[in-house]
Amino acid sequence: MSGVNRHRGEIEALLDDRPRKLVLTLGALAELESAFGGQDLLALATRFETGHLSARDAIRVIGAGLRGAGEEVSDEDVATMTAQGGAAGFVAIVADLLSATFGGAA
Repeated sequence: MSGVNRHRGEIEALLDDRPRKLVLTLGALAELESAFGGQDLLALATRFETGHLSARDAIRVIGAGLRGAGEEVSDEDVATMTAQGGAAGFVAIVADLLSATFGGAA
């Protein structure tokens, strides 16, 4: 996929056998703050630093990243998607997206 710029926090992921761009824009981060109980950005980064990630967390982060990149997709849509590598593939996507967004903090 062309146009993915990691310096802007963008990543590419293969979901449903299709390359997709994900980015956690400020709006996407605000969405995650709300989903995770109104925490601020630092608390959000700290939450993911622990390495504990539920399936619901992965759905929310991937969904927010897709929406941040302009896709019209719901969390319910994300829940039915497939990733290369199965569950480990989803974890890798989330880790890559958080790393691109927060740098070494996530």
